[in-house]
Amino acid sequence: MRFLEAEDIISLLWIWYSSHWTYFAMDKSTPFPIEATPFSYLIPSFADDDNNQMENISSPTFQGVTPLQTVGDNETHYTATPPIPIASLLQPADEEAYNTPAPSEPILVATPLHFFAPSDESNSVNVDPSIGPSKRGRGRPKGSKNSKTSKKKMETCQPNNEMVASGDNDETHKTSLSPHHLVDTNPLAIVPYDYSNNNNSLADDDVAPSSGLIKRGRGRPKGSKSAKTPMKKLKSHDPEDKTVVSCPTLDVMITEEEKENGNQELVDSVLMRFDAVRRRLVQVNCGKAVLTTAFSSFNNLGVRTNRKKRLGPVPGVEVGAIFYYWGEMCLVGLHTQMPAGIDYLLAKDGATEGLTTSVVTSGHYNDKTDELHTLVYTGQGGTDKDGKPRDQELKRGNLALKTSKEKGNDVRVIRGVEDPDDSKRKIYIYDGLYVVSDYWTEKGTTGFDEYKFNLVRKQDQPSGYATWKLAEEWRKRGLTHEDPRKGFVFEDLSLGKEKLPVPVVNEIDENDKDWPHDFTYITSPISLSTLDDVVMNHQPHACDNCQGQSCGDPTCPCIQRNGGVLPYDNRILICRKPMIYECGDLCSCPPDCKNRLTQGGLKIRVELFKTERCGWGLRSWEPIRAGTFICELVGTAKRRDEIEEDDEYVFDTSRFCKNFTWNYEPELVGENCWDQVCEAFELRSEILVSARWTGNVSRFMNHSCSANVMWQPVEFEKDGQPSVRIAFFAKKHIPPLTELRYDYGMSYDTGEVDEDGKRIFIGKKDCLCGSEKCRGSFE
Repeated sequence: MRFLEAEDIISLLWIWYSSHWTYFAMDKSTPFPIEATPFSYLIPSFADDDNNQMENISSPTFQGVTPLQTVGDNETHYTATPPIPIASLLQPADEEAYNTPAPSEPILVATPLHFFAPSDESNSVNVDPSIGPSKRGRGRPKGSKNSKTSKKKMETCQPNNEMVASGDNDETHKTSLSPHHLVDTNPLAIVPYDYSNNNNSLADDDVAPSSGLIKRGRGRPKGSKSAKTPMKKLKSHDPEDKTVVSCPTLDVMITEEEKENGNQELVDSVLMRFDAVRRRLVQVNCGKAVLTTAFSSFNNLGVRTNRKKRLGPVPGVEVGAIFYYWGEMCLVGLHTQMPAGIDYLLAKDGATEGLTTSVVTSGHYNDKTDELHTLVYTGQGGTDKDGKPRDQELKRGNLALKTSKEKGNDVRVIRGVEDPDDSKRKIYIYDGLYVVSDYWTEKGTTGFDEYKFNLVRKQDQPSGYATWKLAEEWRKRGLTHEDPRKGFVFEDLSLGKEKLPVPVVNEIDENDKDWPHDFTYITSPISLSTLDDVVMNHQPHACDNCQGQSCGDPTCPCIQRNGGVLPYDNRILICRKPMIYECGDLCSCPPDCKNRLTQGGLKIRVELFKTERCGWGLRSWEPIRAGTFICELVGTAKRRDEIEEDDEYVFDTSRFCKNFTWNYEPELVGENCWDQVCEAFELRSEILVSARWTGNVSRFMNHSCSANVMWQPVEFEKDGQPSVRIAFFAKKHIPPLTELRYDYGMSYDTGEVDEDGKRIFIGKKDCLCGSEKCRGSFE
């Protein structure tokens, strides 16, 4: 009788485990199944800097690690993703042949135990899933006798496409490569799978199923006769240790042509999708890995546009646009070098010589940025591999700037400035096109030579940095009746009723000092005093266990009504929902509770200004991040039969507005595709509010078919009854002094349908918003 060998038993066990642990989650948007492997992870291989900025982060490089493998501290690592072997249910894998998955990208995995050099995504190696795995240990080269491998030098690319070791000097402008960070995987708290119905969890037996079968240990080369090699103990999977798994087969709805060349709609979409994922990762407490995780997922799945490097303007990116993270600029093609301040064309981009495409200032070097139309930019480099200062050299980015001076090509300039809400963060402003007019060398603060490049802004461009500096000045000193500002009319539209004054200005006609005072400014909506507003048999939902503390405990009744999590983080809306529930007047939490965001009036500095074509409008002195609360809709609640025919200040929830998706896509953060947060509002009845005779600053927000503001219903209890309010939030990042507009919607159904089979609505008024997607009318 022949007894089975230990390896044969293990092989049979793995085949059984694989057949029981692979399942399929159908994506609503795609007709094909998405295979999920519960024990494969996507972990960023680099950490954000202390300020959570992307500027010190290299382009992501991923590693494939099967669940049976561990990454040793004394091993070198692949710079490309090794394929994950899969054992067929009909034919087990053996030493000589490995079955391979279907022709799709493997699960992407990155180890957090090392730091990769900056590189352009196009330099990364795409691994064919059909290529079999290496049978030797991943870090032990053939013929090596020394298990202590030396540290591999990181490589970067010169303009002439030569490869140099970046460890020899610091060649990044405005940044210094961070030391080898260790990323804590515990904060990655996203569960892509449901373990609640898994009664036969293998994790309880200290065994994890694999997407492939490996019979020898990772460090055992082929031909070894040692039969006493102990099997490595397999790491059990802890459901509480949640990690992000991207779906490599996700259809991101961006064509290859759109990835190369974008437009404004695509740029806005990519930025909105990225910030939605960022907000979700913040909500689940990913810590400093938020930005790297979000960027890695977008970069590898191809959720980006304008990937093609180019000189001059970038399609869809407007002068004056703001970016809160370095990675946002990379995803829309404005500046493609993740850690470096100088971006330039290479031979692989079709250039015969290196020409600078863009530069970024972020305050780390001795740049002179005070002038609005000129910039003295300090070159890159100046330190050796040990961090000691030395003379800068005329190569790479410095050489590209010199060449651009000789050729006279346009260079995009992005200026980094301090975030007014957080002095540790930066905001990046696209300031348009410049030309390099001169360059020279001079001694820097370290006593060594630095290259200086003088850049001059081209004329006839929209204002960018100049507008930022103007708004910054107003924020610091405010406005009074003695202010010399052009077009100043009145100090405060609210007459002291808001915590922050609302100035009135008319720069269109400086001699016209009239301002809208034909209404009463109020800070809270006026409701109808009828039985229609009363909800019979209503049971209060006050939180009585907070006792003077801000809500946040998942057991808080108000938090439970929001699905067990706060709807806001750092005063930012996480997701649009059918209804958001805030704390009411019977709750024991304080007035500044995190779950009372929309209560208490204005929280940002805005002003009323005269527009060229649309009467009075509203704009902010501050940069506004997507999801920021702007103001509440205030006016008088009406029934439909009470609306006056000539009332132009009516808000109506029953109007048809263009659909858009603002929330995060679950597949981008490793969640089930069926967990998409619904964005369809749930109201007991239509809401009609007129601001004709009473209102606040929301009365002056004009319509746009490409709005930068959106509305969200919010409910809280007042006097024992639920009160539904309409709150306005920023739909996307909004630069200072940009007019705030939302979509008024349309009400007339033409009875026709468009090419997508959707009904066509029109409004009563001609639209003058001027956007590329203008519908021509609004209500």
